[in-house]
Amino acid sequence: MVNISRTTRVSDSVVVAVDPDTAYDAVSDVTQMGRWSPENTGAVVTDPGAPAYPGMTFVGANRRGPMRWHTECTVTEAVRPSLFRFEVRRWGVGKLLLPVAVATWEYEFVAVAGGTRITETWFDDRTTWPDTPALWFDRIATGKRGFAEFQKGNIRRTLDRLKAELEVAR
Repeated sequence: MVNISRTTRVSDSVVVAVDPDTAYDAVSDVTQMGRWSPENTGAVVTDPGAPAYPGMTFVGANRRGPMRWHTECTVTEAVRPSLFRFEVRRWGVGKLLLPVAVATWEYEFVAVAGGTRITETWFDDRTTWPDTPALWFDRIATGKRGFAEFQKGNIRRTLDRLKAELEVAR
C-alpha cells in the first residue's frame, strides 16, 4: 500500500438561478462539457442522445496548451436531479488508451433559495502512485505544486462558466 499525503480531493460550489433538473441535464450531457471546462473540449458517448446512466461510457477530448489527450470514462452514478459521477479509467493520445485510474469527477445538485447549488468535486484516483513521483509529474504537467491546486482553479472556472451560460439561457 502506498502512503499518500498529497491532497486527493478538491471541491467548490456555485448557486445557479435554475432548477436542479436543468442543472443536472446540462452537466450530465458530457458532450457539452467543453463549453465550460478549461481543459475538456467535448466527448463522444456510446449512446448519443440518451440520458446518462450508470455504466455509460464516453471518450473525452482534452487539451492543455499544446498537449492534447483522450480519456475513457464510465458513469458510476446518474441520479437525476441530484448526483452525477464518472470515473476516468483510461488515458492516452489518439486511439491508444491505456488502462490507468486517473480521477473521479462528481457533481451534486441541491435546491436552495435562488436556484441550485452545484458542487463539483475532483478525486485523485492515482492511489498507487507514491507521493514524490506524483508530485514531480504534477509540477511538469500543470506548472503547479500538484493536481489538487491545478484542479481547484479548473473547477472554479468551470462553475463560473456554467453559471453564466445557464442563467443567460433561462
